[in-house]
Amino acid sequence: MDGSQKPRNNEILPGERAELRNPSSSKQRFETLKNWETDKVQRDTLHLKACPVNVCDRAKCNGSVMNPSQMISDPRNESRSPEDIVQLATDFIDQYYESAKRFKSEAHLNRLHEVKQSIKGQGTFTLTEHELIFGAKTAWRNAPRCIGRIQWNKLQVFDCRHITSTAEMFEAICTHLKYATNKGNIRSCITFFPPRNEANGEFRVWNPQLIRYAGYRQLDGSVIGDPVNVEFTQICERLGWVGKGGRFDVLPLLLQANSKDPDMYEVPTNLVLEVDIKHPKFDWLEKMGLKWYAVPAVSNMLIDIGGIQFPACPFNGWFMGTEIGRDLCDTTRYNILEPLAKQMGLHTKNNSSLWKDKAVLELNISILHSFQSNNVTIMDHHAATESFMKHFSNELRLRGGCPGDWVWLVPPVSGSTTPIFHQEIFNYILNPTCYYQPDAWKLHTLKNRDQKVGKTKKIHFKELARFVLLASTMMTKAMAKRVKATIFYATETGKSLTYAKILREIFNHAFDAKIVAMDEYDIWLLEYESLVLVVTSTFGNGDPPENGETFAQALQDMGNGDNESSSKKFDSVNTVAPLQKRVSFHAKNTTANQDNTSEEQGILANVKFSVFGLGSRAYPNFCAFGHAIDTMLGDMKAERLLEIGEGDELSGQEDSFRHWAQNVFSAACDSFCLKEDVNIEIANASLSNTTYHPSNYRFKSVDIAAEENITGDLGKMHKKHLSSCRLIERINLQSAESKRSTILVKLDTNDSPLLDFEPGDHLGIYPCNQPELVDGLISKLEDAPAKDDVIQMETLKRKNTHLGIIENWEADVRLPPCSLRTALTRFLDITTPPTPQILSLLAECAQDENEKTKLKVLSEGSFAYEDWKFQSFPNFLEILEEFPSIKLSSSLLLSQLPFLQCRYYSISSSPNYHPGQIHCTVSVVSYTTKGGSGPVHHGVCSSYLNRIPAGEKISCFIRHASGFRLPKDPSTPCLLIGPGTGIAPFRSFWQQRIYETSSEAKVNGTMALLFGCRHPLHDHLYKKEVEEAKKLGVISHSYTAFSRSPHTPKTYVQHILENEISDFVFDSIHNRNGHFYVCGDVTMAADVNRAFKSVLVKNGMMKEDSDNYIRKMKSDNRYHEDIFGVTLRTSEVTDSVRKHVRKNSIKPL
Repeated sequence: MDGSQKPRNNEILPGERAELRNPSSSKQRFETLKNWETDKVQRDTLHLKACPVNVCDRAKCNGSVMNPSQMISDPRNESRSPEDIVQLATDFIDQYYESAKRFKSEAHLNRLHEVKQSIKGQGTFTLTEHELIFGAKTAWRNAPRCIGRIQWNKLQVFDCRHITSTAEMFEAICTHLKYATNKGNIRSCITFFPPRNEANGEFRVWNPQLIRYAGYRQLDGSVIGDPVNVEFTQICERLGWVGKGGRFDVLPLLLQANSKDPDMYEVPTNLVLEVDIKHPKFDWLEKMGLKWYAVPAVSNMLIDIGGIQFPACPFNGWFMGTEIGRDLCDTTRYNILEPLAKQMGLHTKNNSSLWKDKAVLELNISILHSFQSNNVTIMDHHAATESFMKHFSNELRLRGGCPGDWVWLVPPVSGSTTPIFHQEIFNYILNPTCYYQPDAWKLHTLKNRDQKVGKTKKIHFKELARFVLLASTMMTKAMAKRVKATIFYATETGKSLTYAKILREIFNHAFDAKIVAMDEYDIWLLEYESLVLVVTSTFGNGDPPENGETFAQALQDMGNGDNESSSKKFDSVNTVAPLQKRVSFHAKNTTANQDNTSEEQGILANVKFSVFGLGSRAYPNFCAFGHAIDTMLGDMKAERLLEIGEGDELSGQEDSFRHWAQNVFSAACDSFCLKEDVNIEIANASLSNTTYHPSNYRFKSVDIAAEENITGDLGKMHKKHLSSCRLIERINLQSAESKRSTILVKLDTNDSPLLDFEPGDHLGIYPCNQPELVDGLISKLEDAPAKDDVIQMETLKRKNTHLGIIENWEADVRLPPCSLRTALTRFLDITTPPTPQILSLLAECAQDENEKTKLKVLSEGSFAYEDWKFQSFPNFLEILEEFPSIKLSSSLLLSQLPFLQCRYYSISSSPNYHPGQIHCTVSVVSYTTKGGSGPVHHGVCSSYLNRIPAGEKISCFIRHASGFRLPKDPSTPCLLIGPGTGIAPFRSFWQQRIYETSSEAKVNGTMALLFGCRHPLHDHLYKKEVEEAKKLGVISHSYTAFSRSPHTPKTYVQHILENEISDFVFDSIHNRNGHFYVCGDVTMAADVNRAFKSVLVKNGMMKEDSDNYIRKMKSDNRYHEDIFGVTLRTSEVTDSVRKHVRKNSIKPL
């Protein structure tokens, strides 16, 4: 063997075996396991963490004992001290935080202290919901006798520790069965009832399994039904149950709560899925009347999680065919082997004829055939053992070991033909773990009686309630209590949050839905979610919104695990997988058995999800961030309920969202077995209904001092750390001859650390609406308070109590106390066309029937709405003028209007060159609507910056752009392409280089500027500064494209790039590994991208290679883009895109 060969993970090379098997060294920290079929030897170190118990002793081996003492938890024989519980709890909490990569973190240490204090004071502690889920999954993972553990991370956990009665237990069990059965596509799940402690009393499910068949003892000693259940059947009969006397009668549930006597409940027949056993060839087998239930739900085991014991926690997986075959064939069970053999014509007098083997084989064939024909999940023993071996190898690699009871794991049929037969396995116990426990009736003493329930003396119980079937509304309520839907959003403008709130409304019809901003979520809790919905926009040319950046990076790191690539910066565009690889669970159209028994594993295997992305098709990377999130969740094996939805702001966004929301809600209800119990039509109606009534709102006057901190109030509303700047001066950068206006805005930061920035960063500014627009809107209100009085809006809250409905007025926290004028000036958006939801409310306020009808049509969000919005782009005042019969309440505006969002500007100054200042280059926007025939509209922020006086406070913050930075090496070539205000960040670049040149060694690197404007005498921005920078040697080359220069053809930056400086660009970027910067609107950026590809192709690169080269440049952070949205210059592109989308869009609902 080559001496350089190294073992992989825990694998041992053959030459090492003899040495490693030598137990003489007391320092040996591992044991070895050999596979006698493959000759592969592996190390097990996990056994070192096992509980201090031993099945065997020096005199004998107890490996085949059915119920060994170390796997039994009997409260009569157990006595745990607080110290024992502290040790178990500490070990478990350590496991939990280590799994979340938070080991020894502040949260970990605080939780340990909290747990220890609780145990010290109360003798126990309470597991958090996430700890319970982790503990349940880990207990299954640790179960040495379970062959199906490869599915451990897909376990659905239902937390019912809050229940107090057997009726609630029954509801929970019904929900468990409904979810697990899933129309035959069996899903593993577990339901936890209150743990064992003095406060709760004892909760137990007396049934060994939730579904079992009765066994009726006859006078001659024979049994009709399942003999293993004779004793339990007799107990049920003494409690008043009357069985039908058949072979396959489902036993009732005996449920115990609070250590009281048990109550009995019939299992609803519609929750018991049974399969008739048929043979693919032997028709006579069907006449034997055999059948079996589909869900093997064990209900008499105890789970210990960190010293907390749960004696009532029914759990199910799905059957392996040989389990049912054994139950039907064993002489102590149905004992059908000999009758079956005789039907087959086999000679049963001579065992050497192997009649038993032949009969068992045909029965197992029948079982597999019957389940599969009915699309009910089942596994054959060969597939089950192969999946276990894969799990075994995974566990040795991930944890250093995998406990297993070889005697139990080897199938009862054809054992030696399965791979597990040849594998050495250590059997040990880890906590959390599953224990056997004594039958409940052997522990419980009836009230006021000395005898046990299990004795034969007749017992006179009070009459016990028997439930045949729960009402569907009760079932839905029970499920909704447990299944949480988490709606994540990331947004720059607030639109995603608006849609997330609408989505919450529809999902609250069946789920417990909550909304969470991406930047407020701990990503390592994601694996404990059941249902995840994502609504997110995309910023710029494929980037995440600011409050989605950390979430995306953390999600990528979670997916990469310990791989080296985990430190790689997140990139939406390069993350996205092709759509054909991102197919929903239902669209795959696979069989039930293939679905849930898949061996594919991932950290999010038990999470169901769907994503809706918002964006504009004017951008080449449309909805890239949404697609990236969808890709990453799918790659971690989360189950995609529905393919990603896309909403284009240029056309049909409202329709697209409604269509996706309805479909994903339907898919979620179906997945969680709620579809039959939810009124889908009523739920869908919530997508267009906005809950508002003026009687639920009122205004209260408050102290005028409450309005002093506008910046602080804006920061709380938008969840950002804001600071105030003061306007130093404003300079018009265009000449007097120009009809346009571009201003240089200089701001004083007052040395606020919140406003520290680097060249390339953005400044977010919260503007004010125009005073004329605000005053005009206030004049239209029916009930406007004095416009300058400081008011607090209050909302009427109603709460159902045992005394009836209690009403109470509470402060509405949506807006801070302020005047109506301030609210409409600083906080609320009154210029963006209202959503269909708001139009629906306005329709209710319209007095004229024609106006009401038109508003209702627009509120449907169809193409009529889209046309109206883009042609007129009406502000709120114009809507009231278009529909004058609207009687508008102030509370409608304050409660329903979206927040006024910030506007972003690329910073145009270097913090070193202009310390204590921030400069912005702002194009003052002014345009007419309706193709030039409508009223004049002004840009909200640019007009605000153009009218405020010097010294005025401006609320702002820094948005860092880590992907738009100068290279660290100043000698690296840089090509800066920015027409119009796209020159803004490059001014900060050359100022920074000037500063570095003056304070350090001279910079000799290439920095070429390619600028574009309309006219050389009108809008050649920063011409003198560029010339000065060239004299200083900071800018090495400068080129200017003029699109409106007299007597010359229109020339844009892409023309110069492709036709005039092609060789220079190729040498600087390709040959010298330079950096390529583009800043401007999206259309220009796309044109520049095409021109650059042309440059690469002209210089010998194949077209396909040029695409890959640019993709690689972006991945290496050498191709930088700072992209604006759709501007006036691209309105024709907007119209073109909308027409194209309309041809291919979904039909209105």
